[in-house]
Amino acid sequence: MSKQIKLANPRGFCAGVDRAIDIVNKALDIYGAPVYVKHEVVHNKVVVEDLKNRGAIFVEEIDEIPNNSLVIFSAHGVSSEVEEETKSRNLNFFDATCPLVTKVHMEVRKHAKAEKDIILIGHEGHPEVEGTMGRHINSEHSSIYLVQDEKDANSIDVNKNDQLAVVTQTTLSVDETKSIISILKNRFPNITIPKKDDICYATQNRQDAVKQLALESDFMIVVGSKNSSNSNRLKELGEKCGCKSVLIDEFADLDLANISNYSRISITAGASAPESRVMEIAKSLENHIGAKIIEHGEDNENIYFKLPPGLR
Repeated sequence: MSKQIKLANPRGFCAGVDRAIDIVNKALDIYGAPVYVKHEVVHNKVVVEDLKNRGAIFVEEIDEIPNNSLVIFSAHGVSSEVEEETKSRNLNFFDATCPLVTKVHMEVRKHAKAEKDIILIGHEGHPEVEGTMGRHINSEHSSIYLVQDEKDANSIDVNKNDQLAVVTQTTLSVDETKSIISILKNRFPNITIPKKDDICYATQNRQDAVKQLALESDFMIVVGSKNSSNSNRLKELGEKCGCKSVLIDEFADLDLANISNYSRISITAGASAPESRVMEIAKSLENHIGAKIIEHGEDNENIYFKLPPGLR
């Protein structure tokens, strides 16, 4: 059987990531280096290194930033406290938070104002979760709880069983999140569920493509960094569908002796992985095992998010 490398569609960059990277690049073009970025603008080693080389400085705390500097908030979003601290120091800033994350922030504030308790489904310690938890207001009359998995969903105690709403991190596994919401619905029948899943269109589309490809492949390569939530979910999904899967940043991360045993190989990429790196890995693998590269599926994504007014 001749060897094939199937490339998933859609894959790689989403509109929120494109916008966040554009914001940093435009800010460097207009204002010059250095530009300070609160947390990695997106979770990808290649992207972060490229921006560092251009003059972006990545920090975890606002107090690490010198006075009169330009600050950019990462695509994952920040808490109200971080935004207020930035304003109180009169630092010039641009917000690269993905608009779909901002939508979840607004839902949290709306539910808190309505004096509902809120359950956030997400991963503890992830910057998006920290930012979303940090958008909660009205703590006198509303509480926010983090649920990470089915076990948490089965055991969580809330103050207001009948005044409860759920929101989610945008980069989760679609199937696992549905399962968690189902448990919460059974436990709290009056819980308010988002009209449309908070999981972003790009995460959903990439997971759908992986489900299909996993059925047609023996080995799946997910291009993305280890700290990328949506990339990790793609790898886990491939494994769940019965396809051996690995998460890598570059071609050198592959075990070439092992991969030579497979003839049906597929490649996808997390939403923060650049296409140039995907093609570099695919071409190197093509040369190494003598496989034919085939595009699989269609990329019908045409979403675009505008840049902030000061950078257009």
